[in-house]
Formats: sequence, C-alpha cells, structure tokens
Amino acid sequence: MEVGAMELRVLRYFLMVVDERNISRAAAKLHVSQPTISRQLSELEAELGVTLFERGQRRIELTVAGEYFAQQARQIVLLADKTVANVQRKHDVRGSVMIGSAEAPMMVSVAAAIRHMRETAPKVVANIYSTDAEDVHARMQTGFFDFGVVMEPTDKQDYHFINLPGATRWGVLVKKTSPLAQLEGVTASDLHNQPVIMTRQRGSVDRLRDWLGASAKQFPVVATYNLLYNASLMVSAGIGVAVCLDGIVNTTGTDLQFVPLNPQLEGHASLIWPKAGQLSPAAHAFLDAMMANLPGEKAAD
Repeated sequence: MEVGAMELRVLRYFLMVVDERNISRAAAKLHVSQPTISRQLSELEAELGVTLFERGQRRIELTVAGEYFAQQARQIVLLADKTVANVQRKHDVRGSVMIGSAEAPMMVSVAAAIRHMRETAPKVVANIYSTDAEDVHARMQTGFFDFGVVMEPTDKQDYHFINLPGATRWGVLVKKTSPLAQLEGVTASDLHNQPVIMTRQRGSVDRLRDWLGASAKQFPVVATYNLLYNASLMVSAGIGVAVCLDGIVNTTGTDLQFVPLNPQLEGHASLIWPKAGQLSPAAHAFLDAMMANLPGEKAAD
C-alpha cells in the first residue's frame, strides 16, 4: 500500500474510528460526514483484502488484522507528522554558517551540502573563507569558523570530523615551455636545483618533505602561497614551479601545465568542527545537509 497524501488522510480516519469505536463520533471530531468515513474504510478494507472491524449496533471492534494494522498505522502517521515538523522547523532556521577551507577539489562535497541546505534551510547563508589549515584551527578556537575543511594529515584530537570522499594528486604547476612539462611524472631528482613555490599548509609541507626525503635540501624555496591562484601567477611570471594539488587551477587555455609527482602522492581532506561548544541552529542545518549528501558516513570523534 502506498502512503501518499490521500492515504495518510484515510489512515487518520481509520485511527479516529479506532479511538472512538464509533463512526458517528469519529465523523463529528473529524468534521466530515459519516458516509464519507464509512466509504473510506470500506475502500481501505478492499485494498488490503482483510476485514479490519467487527461492526456492532452501537460499537465496533477491531479484528486481529485490524489490531495489527492500527499499530502500524500509528507509527506511519507519527513518522509523517515528525518529518513534516522537522522540515518546517529547519525551513524557519535563519542565520549564517562560516566555513574556513583549504583549496581542495573535495570541496565539491561541501558545495553539494550547501545546495541541499538551500532546500531544507533556505534562510541560512553559507560563507566560505579560503585559508590554510593553521588559520582554520586558530579561527575555530575563537569561534569565527563553525567548520573547517583541511588537508590531511592534521591534528583532529579536539575535533569531530568527517573524511570527505575523493582524493587528488600532488604535483607541480609549471610553464608549458619548461622541460618538466614534457614529463609524465616529476621525481624528487627532477626538482633538484629548481626554484620552488611551496604551499604554507604545515601538514602538507611535512608530507612533501617526507616524499622528497634526502632531497629536501637540494631545492630552493623562492616563495610560498596559501592560495594557488596567486602561485599560478608567479609560475606564469617565471619565478619558479609551484608544488600543489591537482584540480584547483584550470590550466586550459593558459601557459601552464600540471605534472603529477612520481611516485604518486595523494591528498585527502576532512571536514572538522570543535568538540567543545554547541553548534548554532544554522550550523546544525549545514551538518544535517552534509550527512544527507554522504550516504553511509557518520561523524567521527
């Protein structure tokens, strides 16, 4: 039996008759005619293929099938009422949520959650502040950020977190005229004596230095960045090659090219928020939207 708007109404008729044990009293409380309820109950029994009531002259009693159906109907109606109430409550939530974010392709999951939130809580405004993980942690402690999107590895001891799906590659952004642009993958030795523009993400820097190993001292860092767009301008100006994540800067129609590291080094990201303190209604609306768009995921401590 499908439970649409009309079927829910019939279930409410049925349950009122169950409570009153009398069709006339049920009709009066529902403000409908007695023949309307009698017809709806007969159609319900016909659709189910069972008899729900034993009808007497003054009082009607439930059959065994009717007792079971009444229990299930109450749960269906309660769930429907709760769902409507939750939707209406979220729909009335207003305010803003502040999300500090590293540049990462995994932000698509956050974007999908914001799109979902536009339907469930349209009066909530999502604010994205692009920065690095160190700044995310600092501003979250002051309460400026409700959530942070940070690249792994990062310290999550004092945070709840969700591992965002997907991964991207580390590599270098180079000019197409660079010899490195002709390679399928850049090795540590390929970076020897190359002027490097390095990210300021502390956890990412540590991972890159581990990847470089003993070669870490053999290339000069000529500049640092926290937004890759600015670093890409420096690469175009011939200042150096930028060590970065793939999928952030669109190189189509530019003089730039991304070349992955070899061996491959993957980047992952997490959504974090403090264990201490309470989330605002707006922040709860965003988190609910986030969880709704990540089937099978749950927040970790």
